[in-house]
Amino acid sequence: MGLPVVHLVTDGTLVPDPGARLVEVLRGVAPGRVAVHLREKALSGRILHSRALALAAICHAHGQLLLVNERVDVALTCGADGVHLPAAAMGPAAARRLLGAGALIGVSCHSVDDVARARAGGADYATFGPVWATPSKAGYGAPVGLERLREASRLGLPLVALGGVEPALAPQAVAAGAAGVGVIRAWLTGPDPAAAVRALLSAVA
Repeated sequence: MGLPVVHLVTDGTLVPDPGARLVEVLRGVAPGRVAVHLREKALSGRILHSRALALAAICHAHGQLLLVNERVDVALTCGADGVHLPAAAMGPAAARRLLGAGALIGVSCHSVDDVARARAGGADYATFGPVWATPSKAGYGAPVGLERLREASRLGLPLVALGGVEPALAPQAVAAGAAGVGVIRAWLTGPDPAAAVRALLSAVA
């Protein structure tokens, strides 16, 4: 399973139900280019599972991937394409035993050492950041910057640059070694989310 180049992360505090927005965003996008990350820690298991089923149907109808954040059980029962694991969650090897060899498994990383551990643990990719300043990642301290991204990319694990990514900045992340970019606000808060995603896809092409 190839790694999509644009990763769209949900945030229920910005858009409680992103289904309609997602249909608009994915219309006309070439298959396999986008992964949607269902990241909703505040939802109950029942509601999260229902949301995952709905988003999986939308993603698969458009030839794109759905990844569930942390909840391997939800990913397993909703037909998701894999999981994205926080650094403190179960390891990627354990998740793969549950989900199977074909699942896409990623890990959140904020340092070069984190990336080394994710690679050793068998992750398929890692998100890395925040590369630039962003409100959603303020709790992780100062941005790691492009030089740390460049250093981490040399370890050989495909990295998705996250944090403050905009179309104008995405080429810099790719030039520093990122295999893709991830966004939250760029597709959830702007007036034209489809145009924002198209611009990101063009920027990393």
